[in-house]
Amino acid sequence: MTDVLTVRDTATTLRHPDKLFINGRWVKPAGTGTHGIIDSATEEVFYHIAETTPADMDAAIAAAREAFDRSPWPFLEPSERAVWLRKLAAGLRARSEEAASFWTRQTGATFLMAKHSIARVPALFEYYADLADTYDWVSVDNPEFAAFGAVVKEPIGVVGAIVPWNTPLSLAAYKIAPALLAGCTVVLKAPPEAPGELLILAEIAEEIGLPAGVLNVVNGHRNVSEQLVRDPRVDKIAFTGSSHVGRQIASVAGARLGRYTLELGGKSAAVILDDGDIAKAAAAIAQQECSISGQVCMSLTRVIVTKGERHDAMVDALASTFGQVVVGDPFDPATQLGPVALAKQQASVLDYIQKGIAEGARLVTGGHRPAHLERGWFIEPTIFANVDNRSTIAQEELFGPVLSVIPAENEEHAIELANDTVYGLNNAVFTDDNERAYQVARRLRSGTVGHNGFKTDTRMGFGGFKQSGVGREGGIQGLGPYLESKTVLLDGAPARFQ
Repeated sequence: MTDVLTVRDTATTLRHPDKLFINGRWVKPAGTGTHGIIDSATEEVFYHIAETTPADMDAAIAAAREAFDRSPWPFLEPSERAVWLRKLAAGLRARSEEAASFWTRQTGATFLMAKHSIARVPALFEYYADLADTYDWVSVDNPEFAAFGAVVKEPIGVVGAIVPWNTPLSLAAYKIAPALLAGCTVVLKAPPEAPGELLILAEIAEEIGLPAGVLNVVNGHRNVSEQLVRDPRVDKIAFTGSSHVGRQIASVAGARLGRYTLELGGKSAAVILDDGDIAKAAAAIAQQECSISGQVCMSLTRVIVTKGERHDAMVDALASTFGQVVVGDPFDPATQLGPVALAKQQASVLDYIQKGIAEGARLVTGGHRPAHLERGWFIEPTIFANVDNRSTIAQEELFGPVLSVIPAENEEHAIELANDTVYGLNNAVFTDDNERAYQVARRLRSGTVGHNGFKTDTRMGFGGFKQSGVGREGGIQGLGPYLESKTVLLDGAPARFQ
């Protein structure tokens, strides 16, 4: 237990929690408000941050605008900007365990998982740095009415990046890395519930001497987020969060023809084909649902399987795996499932569980706060059987450790049920037949489909169909939204192209 406490205590090493990172330096906020960040496992405040006021957000936007309009940053060669991405990657790698500790305390992710996940973030910056030398930044053509023609990819401008509390650093990296490589400048709005890792990122930006105004890091609540979205000096919004807020952002940004990408909610299905191995599927589904206590937008929370024996076998298999998961202190190596991030999130999930019972689903296991844990926002691993796909728990995003097993008439009906949702972020198909897996994957209406488990790849774009989002993040697809195409027609070829 001493080691657990020692690791937990390392998460209090922020240098400037009372300041905001604007225009390359740490500045005192315009107001005097502070906000306490609470350890989700102990319910104790473990540090305070300064609150961003509208005046502070205005200053951050102005700094980013100035850096884009009047500094050399957007006109550097991509390879020159890639040098800064590699420096950010090195700094994050050196402080990855510290960042993981923040993530665990703020959101309940197990420390073992957090370390493994955050250790991959530097590679994302390096991936985009590598694209500097391989991406087609300028395409030369033979125009009909000019001697020389080229399509040039240029930075879109000032980017407002807004990330949620569940996985703030990785989701920020998906926005910041391609934006900086493209030549954009960024105002990063950190979640007020979980800003620690992003303040570390700002400290690294200061350490490496990233040019002033290129990356600005503030926090704040709805008022300053709306200010960022509405401000005409911001050319693009990159947002991850709920579909409800995403629709509002699209409406506001669209009114001024601002660009936006939205990675939104999900209600993803695990489609178990009749030849799928029940035990293996149950193990894979249960394992992914432990990730951040089910607080993952791509989580496979709907398990769709043929009714009767197959349904009952899946319920039993999930009960013997997910139902026996060890819940406890997320810093304890033996823990498989930590708390949810917030008191209001715990209350919301428990309310959804009661709705599931009221609407006729059969509660198989879990459904309560663990009796042995008096403090922390914990929820037992929960499984519902015989869930109607039209019910609340099958249609709305719970964001907690709750699985719904939904019976289908047959495989064809299972595919229909999987698609019968307003969301379309992620799905999975379970079968040992690769050809059948591909055929079903093509019929599932979601941005990602995994085979025999929850799968993502940072070098391939991810995003959603329907109300799960607009655009893609990750991979080459994730760079395009930060660029505008410009057609250049000249009377002769410039020297560099001769």
